[in-house]
Formats: sequence, structure tokens, C-alpha cells
Amino acid sequence: MHTLAQLAAALAGGTVTSRALVETCFARIADPAGEGARAFVKVHADAARAMADAMDALRRAGRSPGPLAGIPVSVKDLFDIEGEPTAAGSMVLADAPPAVATAEPLRRAMAAGLVPVGRTNMTEFAYSGLGLNPHFGTPRAPWDRVTGRAPGGSSSGAAVSVADGMAFGALGTDTGGSCRIPAAFCGIVGYKPTARRVPTAGVLPLSPTLDSVGTLANSVACCGALDALLAGEPLPVAAPLPLAGLRLAVPRNIVLEDVQPEVATAFERALSALSQAGARIVEQPFAPLDEIRAVNAKGGIPAAEAWAWHRRLIAEKGDGYDPRVRRRIEGGSRQSAADYLDLLAARTAITGRMDAATRGFDALLMPTCPIVPPPLAALADDAAYARANMLVLRNPALANFLDRCAISLPCHRPGEPPVGLMLVGETMGDARLFALAAAVEVAVAPIR
Repeated sequence: MHTLAQLAAALAGGTVTSRALVETCFARIADPAGEGARAFVKVHADAARAMADAMDALRRAGRSPGPLAGIPVSVKDLFDIEGEPTAAGSMVLADAPPAVATAEPLRRAMAAGLVPVGRTNMTEFAYSGLGLNPHFGTPRAPWDRVTGRAPGGSSSGAAVSVADGMAFGALGTDTGGSCRIPAAFCGIVGYKPTARRVPTAGVLPLSPTLDSVGTLANSVACCGALDALLAGEPLPVAAPLPLAGLRLAVPRNIVLEDVQPEVATAFERALSALSQAGARIVEQPFAPLDEIRAVNAKGGIPAAEAWAWHRRLIAEKGDGYDPRVRRRIEGGSRQSAADYLDLLAARTAITGRMDAATRGFDALLMPTCPIVPPPLAALADDAAYARANMLVLRNPALANFLDRCAISLPCHRPGEPPVGLMLVGETMGDARLFALAAAVEVAVAPIR
């Protein structure tokens, strides 16, 4: 059992209890040979056991708050939890006042009966796509642990917690790929919704304009169910779209640059599978994508908005920051107010042109990341780290800039390096994208 549907059926049928699921997760977190000590920054053992027992009691009494009640999930260390400080993967907020209320998305998840088992590690302040954290350690991606490879970020612990069975779903955030990159690197599914669908109240910001609250799990349907809870919508009914006749566009500019051979092979194999299933694959350039690269030359919206939030904290406690994260944040100081306003205006104009250019397509297809998880040792050099970080962020960040929904799902074969296939839908086209992604998942399933 690893999908939410399988777990829900087992819980409903009485073949497993929430308490048993929680204990399984805690055993995996505590395994000294595993990644639990690096994937989690805090484990909520007592609270999770108490909530699991409560969900079991409610289910026995016929009063379960929902079909997913009692399923253990992890929570990125960016969400407020009443009574706890929100550290955001940093040491500089360790002495911050405890949150007075639980973040709205997490509150909704708990109201549906999901059981948070702990806070997951992340890139400090969510500002990197590689997932490294010098304060709490870096969890290793599941593939090639002997070498030790980057888990992807910023929701690094979230992805590793799901991939290693320490949780069955994860709440994360995505400002430029922070759910989809670690999902791709860890061989699971990661979803970035249209940002406005899920409230961000109580979630420590990186870039309020681009931030979204996303999900990571073992299947498209799992992410769809979690996303619905966070968005305050009814649980979706699984209904994959027929692939025959759908028009899927592969941009020929930007997204296929510097693609490693392993990624190219898996991506082309996925395209072939979709074509054989009846989808029409159209490869063409999209000029607005080139404009995004140009307008972000000074660091883009995230740098400007991160600097506005962090400038006072850096002045007070800058020495406590991860130097790599601090440098990226301080890059925002080089943008003027006029630069920032120009950025926002350019985003609106480019988004309109891209909407027009893609109107005849059902989704965009591209590799989630052009590279496989790099060895951690290779990222010790700052220049190598910066190059790899920009590469992994490049494709996912396009969806955030364009205010769209996007999903990454695995498209590699067993034993191969993990490769993510990303589908980008339309703004507020989340339901349709999930239906399309469910069909794509079936088509590429033999590849995995």
C-alpha cells in the first residue's frame, strides 16, 4: 500500500489502523540507516499518535471526518503550527515567537483527518532548487545513495519523506519548482497548483507574487486528493482524459537546452509512448519563453520580494544565514522600485502572449529538470552549485512566472536515474491538468 486510495480502502475495511500507519512511518524515520534524521527537523510523535488514535476511534464510531482521515503526511518547515516557531530551515528564526495559529492549508488538511508526523527539512528560506541545507544536513535522494546525490529543493525533506515511506504524502511550497524538482529527483509526483487556489495564510513567504502551496505524493491521484483538501474543494473523482486526439506542445526553445543524455532518453521515450497512445505531439518554439529569461536578468520577482522580507533580518542576523542563500537574497537589493514595477508589468504582458500562443494545446510537455540529481560532492564548489541550481530551476520556474498549474511525474525505467516529465496546464485549469496527467501516468507506467 502506497497510494492514498489504497490506504483509504484499507482503513475503511479495517485491515489497517491509523496508529499502525503512524508507527510504520516513525520506525522508518528513526531507522539509523535511513534519511529520517536529515529529512525531518522535528517529529511530532506524541501529537501524531494521539491524532491517529482519535481518527481510529472516530472511524469505529462511524464519524470519520473523511476517507483520508488517519493517513500520515509530512509538513514542510515553512508552515505555521500553533505553539511552535516556524524556522523555515534556518537557525536565525530558532528564537522566533511561536505561531499563534496553524497555517490555513495545514488546518484544512488536519480538519480532513490527515495526521502530520513532523516538519520536513528544506533549503533555508526555500531559496534553492537543489535542496542543500548546511544547518540540518541534506537528505540524500533515493537513487545512488552510496554516492550521495542532491534531493532537489526547496522541499527536499518532503520528497524524501514520501519516497522513503516516512509519510504517504507531503505538504510543500513551490515558488520556482520547489515541489516539482524534488519530486523529479526522488522519483515521485509533485504538483504546483494555480497559486490563487490554495491560501498561503500562515506560510512563511519567499515571493508572495509567485508562492504556491503544493503537494508531493506517490501518484497523480494522490496529489489530486491532497490538492483538493488544501484548496477546500471536494475530493476529485478519478477520470483520466482519453489521450487520443489531445494536442501536447513541446517547446523547442529554452527547455531542452543542456539536457543530459539520460534525461533526453527518458523524455523521448515518454513522448513516443504518448504518441502511440494517440496524442498529437507538436514541437515548436514559443517566443514568450525567451522574453522571460530576459526580464529576469537581475534576479526576477523572487529576489526583489525576498530582499524586501529579509533585509532587516539580514542586518541583524546575517552571519547566521547559509551564505549561498544570503547572496541570492541580497541580489534583490540591486533592483530599484522601478525595476520591480517593470517586472510585474512585463509578467502580465508575457503571460498574455503565452496564453494566446498555447490556446490550441491541451498542455505543454518538457523535462522537469534537464539534469539528473548531481552528486553532493560536486556541489561543494560555489560556481558549480550556482550552475546546477539555475539549471534545475529553469523549466519549472516558467510555470510560476506564467501563473499556471504544473505537475511532474516519473518517466524513467527501474534502475535508471530519476527523470521527471512535466506537464504545464492553463491558469485555473487544475482539474483538467490532473485528468490529463492521470492519463499520461498510465501511458508512461510501463517505462517505470
